[in-house]
Amino acid sequence: MRTCSCLSLFIWISLLHVVALSSLQERMNKYSEREKTLGLSEDRGKMLLRTKRGWMWNQFFLLEEYTGTDTQYVGKAAISPKLHTDQDKGDGNLKYILTGDGAGSLFIIDENTGDIHAAKKLDREEKSLYVLRAKAIDRKTGRQVEPESEFIIKIHDINDNEPKFTKDLYTASVPEMSGVGTSVIQVMATDADDANYGNSAKIVYSILQGQPYFSIDPESGIIKTALPDMSRENREQYQVVIQAKDMGGQMGGLSGTTTVNITLTDVNNNPPRFPQSKYQLSSLESVPLGTPLGRVKANDPDVGENAEMEYSVVEGDGSDMFDIITDKDTQEGIITVKKQLDFEKKMVYSLRVEASNTHPDPRFRHLGPFKDTAVVKISVEDVDESPVFSKPFYLIEVDEDVKEGSIIGQVIAYDPDAMKNLIKYSVDRHTDMDRIFNIHSANGSIFTLKSLDRESFPWHNITITATEINNPKQSTHIPVFIRILDINDHAPEFAKYYETFVCENAKPGQLIQTISVMDKDDPPRGHKFFFEPVPEFPLNPNFTIVDNKDNTAGVLTRKDGYSRHKMNTYFLPILIFDNDYPIQSSTGTLTIRVCACDKQGNMQSCNAEALILSAGLSTGALIAILLCILILLILVVLFTALKRQRKKEPLIISKDDVRDNIVTYNDEGGGEEDTQAFDIGTLRNPEAREDSKHRRDIMPESIFQIRRTVPLWENIDVQDFIHRRLKENDSDPSAPPYDSLATYAYEGNDSIADSLSSLESLAADGNQDYDYLSDWGPRFKKLADMYGGDESDRD
Repeated sequence: MRTCSCLSLFIWISLLHVVALSSLQERMNKYSEREKTLGLSEDRGKMLLRTKRGWMWNQFFLLEEYTGTDTQYVGKAAISPKLHTDQDKGDGNLKYILTGDGAGSLFIIDENTGDIHAAKKLDREEKSLYVLRAKAIDRKTGRQVEPESEFIIKIHDINDNEPKFTKDLYTASVPEMSGVGTSVIQVMATDADDANYGNSAKIVYSILQGQPYFSIDPESGIIKTALPDMSRENREQYQVVIQAKDMGGQMGGLSGTTTVNITLTDVNNNPPRFPQSKYQLSSLESVPLGTPLGRVKANDPDVGENAEMEYSVVEGDGSDMFDIITDKDTQEGIITVKKQLDFEKKMVYSLRVEASNTHPDPRFRHLGPFKDTAVVKISVEDVDESPVFSKPFYLIEVDEDVKEGSIIGQVIAYDPDAMKNLIKYSVDRHTDMDRIFNIHSANGSIFTLKSLDRESFPWHNITITATEINNPKQSTHIPVFIRILDINDHAPEFAKYYETFVCENAKPGQLIQTISVMDKDDPPRGHKFFFEPVPEFPLNPNFTIVDNKDNTAGVLTRKDGYSRHKMNTYFLPILIFDNDYPIQSSTGTLTIRVCACDKQGNMQSCNAEALILSAGLSTGALIAILLCILILLILVVLFTALKRQRKKEPLIISKDDVRDNIVTYNDEGGGEEDTQAFDIGTLRNPEAREDSKHRRDIMPESIFQIRRTVPLWENIDVQDFIHRRLKENDSDPSAPPYDSLATYAYEGNDSIADSLSSLESLAADGNQDYDYLSDWGPRFKKLADMYGGDESDRD
């Protein structure tokens, strides 16, 4: 079909080309004859004219995509396709040359006849117009016989290109529920054929796949919706195939296709809905505030912001106890505890929660209210709770003079559970390290253990603990603030030490000192102090005390002039008392020195050496006296140092200070029951003693090497042992360089009366016979009574 169409078009174009060339040839021939006639007339008039052109020129046409076996002639048989000049006599003296676009490659010329041929297949879409130039030259002379001529070859189009879309795949979207005819997207196809020649480039659009949902405008390529109220929740994605066909969509035209993926975007056309009308939750009564108890969720088929919801509590007896917040990520409602729960007060709560869209679309209000409600039942479960105090804290005020053991306040706690367990109270000793307070464990009464002093500690902050007796793990702490109230237990005293002086030339009534006082107490109405002379000396002949009525007093002179030679220092006792209850008073003594002053009253000197200088003692004499005193002090120090070096006090003063566990016995001993007596077995067994002992009377200056002695035999005689110890002490190189007294005693080998000690009685196999004690006289009568009687007596 395509070959027949191209053949008919080729024949039609060739006929038009022959007619156009024939008319053009006739016009050119007439123009040439007119130029010749004009030239003859001018020649007759013997006028000089330009040389006439003998070339013929034309505009040639060729069809693209020529598929013949021979080269394509540029023109048709009706018009000779050669360039002709009047100089060509047909004798072969002229040579034709072709230059320009495609000369020699696409177009060739017969150099003898001037016939032009197309040597290759041409494509109008690559190049539609060629500009060429031809000229004729004399073969013998090589000169150009005529000026160069320019002509044009145009390529006629055939329908050899199908329409192509700008994209292989289009993506578009349109809101759901859109009306019919809503524009979705515009597709566009192009055709490389000549749009100005025939219908080769005239494109028509149509839908191959996607009906009945969408339609397309055949000329503009705009895709539109074809069905009303398409729902995204039912179907979201559509694939539409579009065809573009040239030749105005007629048969034989070429076509191309593309795919358009269309997505329905969401609009808020669905209200939220709870999947169930009732929910059941539970909570312990001890959960902290803000604890989440559970989640509820309403379903919304929409997506994005169209599915966003806000949850709220609209009514119910639990609206004050619970709250609901919205989880923005999951669009769930989280029910939380708003107030502290109490199983004993209420065990079940009911509340109605509501879920509503936050972005409703006014276009779809007719679909119903965009909100929904559900009922939530919450059960409160009982737990063993800690004791509860009647107050969040306690403030106790007590006078600082309260007696020890006095009750100053009480705290009250109770068990909120139904069991009403008993409670005991205690003081957290970390808050009362000095153990000043205590509490009765049964009734919570707080009492003092020590006296209080507001001036030392005006406040005491302690912590009281209430604990269930049956369950000690359940306990509660409460702060107790104890304020110590002031009583007037401190007397006023001078605020500082005053260095007061009076000039020798002072006049009566002259102010020499202003006195202020302080009081550690803090009366509620403020301080008020009074100043008076002591009752023992109501009238002082030298000074007068004046109360200024502002808690200060002034000291005034009472006589005319004072003399340092007669009295250089005066002591003025002043009675100070306050006005609180009970009245506290004290006596402060003001020391007043008599000084020399100038005429303006400025002190010059109050020292005793000033009196000496006034008596005529020179400065040189004073310096000599000071040097003598200094020399005497140096001599005393040197004498003391020399005396310490020559003589050193003995380290052991008492003769009773002995070494090596030698104990003096001054009594008879207690027999076998005397467990405190010295064990002489230490002397019998030298290896049982400590290896080394430092002296206990002084601190050594260095740690000497521990002396290792040769072990003694167990049965060595005590006398040999003592002599060996003496020898070891004499030859010890590590002994300190000071005198030391070591006393050793030895009673001999045997005793006529044998040993009276009971130290070795434990080693005996049987009971000893103590009847011989009765024969020793009255001095041993007590021992004989203790050990010499019958078994029944001893029992």
